[in-house]
Amino acid sequence: MRIGVTCYPTYGGSGIVATELGKELAERGHEVHFISYAQPIRLNLELPRLYFHEVAVSNYPLFDFPPYALALAGKMVEIAESEKLDLLHVHYAIPHSVSAYLARAMSRRRLPFITTLHGTDITLVGSDRSYLPITRFSIENSDGVTAISHYLRERTRQEFEVERDMEVLPNFVNCDRYGRQALPELRARYARPDEPLLVHLSNFRPVKRVGDVIKIFARMAPHTNARLLLVGDGPDRASAEHQARCQGLWERVYFVGKQEKIEEFLSISDLMLMPSELESFGLAALEAMAHRVPAIATRVGGVPEVVEDGVSGFLFPVGAVEAMAEAALELIHQPERLREMGQAALERVQEQFCAAAIVPRYEALYAAILNA
Repeated sequence: MRIGVTCYPTYGGSGIVATELGKELAERGHEVHFISYAQPIRLNLELPRLYFHEVAVSNYPLFDFPPYALALAGKMVEIAESEKLDLLHVHYAIPHSVSAYLARAMSRRRLPFITTLHGTDITLVGSDRSYLPITRFSIENSDGVTAISHYLRERTRQEFEVERDMEVLPNFVNCDRYGRQALPELRARYARPDEPLLVHLSNFRPVKRVGDVIKIFARMAPHTNARLLLVGDGPDRASAEHQARCQGLWERVYFVGKQEKIEEFLSISDLMLMPSELESFGLAALEAMAHRVPAIATRVGGVPEVVEDGVSGFLFPVGAVEAMAEAALELIHQPERLREMGQAALERVQEQFCAAAIVPRYEALYAAILNA
């Protein structure tokens, strides 16, 4: 098949999952064309059967804001016809799904499209009343719709009152690439062998509650020699850095910014902190679990579908920093239990979230829509 993929090309979960899916599809022999305003962060164009087409948006004096959705729709039609695409797969409803709808209407060839809902397109953007009608319209008029968790599917049905079929296809990891041995030279930069290394991975937006990460570690600090690794960047980074300095933790907390090889930093870690206010899935926890790193997380959204409380991690209410700190201390003070929980985390990933199991389900969906 020849598939056009559109996503946000940033470090957010939707862009990461879309890029990984495209790479997996290319490895399985499909031709995948990414269509976006910038090349996705994790997209390696040296791999065969992967292509990128940039959407250029002109700034006309008439427009206060560049009309990206229209430019994207036009580019989708151009690439669909020049590359003979079989279908479009757009990640994140607004505006990608609307652009795909316009492209389907404009195209001189049959051009079905699939919309994958990732979370904030429904829980934040879509629930804004001004966006509700157009989001509902794009979902109802997609040829296929998938959601990354059962939580998100039900939330979509409630928020938008849509009755159409939506298949739950969870996020995934390549189980052959994850779970590799930690890099001792990389770990040595941040912690000695006897110092536990905690990790937080996010886009540092308010919903991720990075401040709670610092609060948790501050409560732990007097009782452990652990270190904290913060991977990512975003609007709350500066305040988190200030908080770490004020708490006297600066020498034990490392802000390493955005990293392309996330798996290397997860592989050297012992425990994940994910105190988010909302997660429609919890991709950071999944990627950590694939490296035998259990998660201390919040019981929100789709996280309980990923992390088994008491088995592959611990779940707490939002803001329960004291309880999360106590659980983290308990684990790092019991290395054997930490290893057992890490192994359980890896086994859960291997049983339910490997690309080898999820990607064929996308292929089956594509085939069903093309044969409809």
